[in-house]
Amino acid sequence: GDTPAHIGGTTLFGDNVEDEWFIVYLVREITREFPGLAARIDDNDGEFLLIEAADFLPKWLNPENSDNRVFFYKGELHIIPLSETDEQECDLSAASPTISQALTLLSSRSEEFLAAEPIRAAVNKRISGYPEKIQASFHRAHCYLPAGIVAVLRQRPSLVAPAVQAFYLRDPVDLRACRSFQTFPPDERVMTVVTFTKCLYAQLVQQKFVPDRRSGYTLPLPSHPQYKAYELGMKLAHGFEILCSKCSKVSPDSKRNVLSGPLWERFLSSLKEKHYFKGEMEGSAKYLELLHKAEDYFQQSVTKPESSVEANPGDEILTLLQTTTIDLKELEREAACLPPEDDDSWLEITPDDLDQMLKEARNESPPSSNEEEQKYDLEAVAESVKAFVSKVSTHEGAEMPWSSDESHVTFDVDSFTKALDRILGADSEELDSDDLDEEQEFDFSDEDDEGLDAENQREDENISPNELIGSLKSYMNEMDRELAQTNVGKSFTTRKKGASSVNAATSQSAGPDSGAEETELTPVDVDMNLVANLLESYSAQSGLAGPTSNILQSMGVYLPENADRTGCNKGATE
Repeated sequence: GDTPAHIGGTTLFGDNVEDEWFIVYLVREITREFPGLAARIDDNDGEFLLIEAADFLPKWLNPENSDNRVFFYKGELHIIPLSETDEQECDLSAASPTISQALTLLSSRSEEFLAAEPIRAAVNKRISGYPEKIQASFHRAHCYLPAGIVAVLRQRPSLVAPAVQAFYLRDPVDLRACRSFQTFPPDERVMTVVTFTKCLYAQLVQQKFVPDRRSGYTLPLPSHPQYKAYELGMKLAHGFEILCSKCSKVSPDSKRNVLSGPLWERFLSSLKEKHYFKGEMEGSAKYLELLHKAEDYFQQSVTKPESSVEANPGDEILTLLQTTTIDLKELEREAACLPPEDDDSWLEITPDDLDQMLKEARNESPPSSNEEEQKYDLEAVAESVKAFVSKVSTHEGAEMPWSSDESHVTFDVDSFTKALDRILGADSEELDSDDLDEEQEFDFSDEDDEGLDAENQREDENISPNELIGSLKSYMNEMDRELAQTNVGKSFTTRKKGASSVNAATSQSAGPDSGAEETELTPVDVDMNLVANLLESYSAQSGLAGPTSNILQSMGVYLPENADRTGCNKGATE
């Protein structure tokens, strides 16, 4: 179609997300090495590069309009913006550009489309450490394997990946082939070193599996010094046997099977149309010579696994077994002087290690060890939550206080009071007896005549904004007096006169004592109640993850370890 000439590919990375980011690194380096190339990359989640930099994206960019806008070009990440109208407002309904349009823009105005520094930094941080990180992702382990598998892995080391996946994702049907082991019997096994990725090694070693007695694979006692090598070899042999059981069972040197399908017929017709046979008569010596060359070329193209997207690893394994000479004595001599295997202590992660990894992933600077005993400023906790609550929230969620959008919010008093008029019905013709005018005088009579009189009077009155706000305050004060005579008031911490917001004490006189209505009500200490409730919720988490710690950590506030759960709330009110 309209897509220009290109090179593309698809990789199944499975559970190893690091493989995906390694591909991102390769793509970026390719565009840096060849400046004329532009590359885009996505996965089953869509534009995952944008997901990685989600905290720094412009407001207009969303999954609906991000297609064909994100490219690597000259080794840098570029984002093609939306087209702008004459009023310089973003057209949010604009369709995504085509590949050709995007490439034209990149080649002519690439400097304008360079992604913002925070976006590029987020992506570059994710792929930092390469190419040195490549070697760090490998794990070498000793495995007690059949000699045939050792010979195959020397020819194609990458086949260890589908073998591990076949064992890892096995089902009862797959295990039927592992009862007899027709391809890799356990008779001729040798010790060897197999190179895994850390993900593949973890998948293999963490699986608990007992082989079928009929398979012939037996394990020594767990106390045996090479028990792990025997177990890993047994699991890997099951994976290779499962792969071979799923192969197409077609002999690789059988031309009859390859040259009898419709694909060969189309290929032969194409050769005739392009005058490949140079006008030679069918059946002549020259014709047969050219035909045999075409058959050999076609057979190699079809049966070679690298040329087929859906190549079966089992077919490749069987082909290698038929074409590779296995020298068992040589393998046994090499097994006597194997290099040491890698330490797999990286499989064990302590809770502290996990916390450190999570904090590094969030790009946060946790408190150092010498700050553990410092006095935490509870006022900062209250202010952080206030900053979060004051942020604008929409149907897409709330913005955190660290958001890059720190534009000043203006407040128009006149517009606010007009909006209040519309909400409260100051100019409405449909007012009941319990509306604004009656609330000003606190006359809660149920007589319908008063409601009608109020409706007539409001048409002649012009209420100022100050009077309107004053009436609302009076209404709220009256509600406070009513609530003060209930148990609701006892559940809040009130503010002492002259005391700070955090050092207030809990009031015990909020009940319906005599003369309570005549005295001025003590206001509720909002900050103190907020902090006390947060600490109580944090204590209930019992050291685990929870809403309080998640919200506060996202704001950069770290609470100390709750060693004494019983004293947490006590300390909040002292």
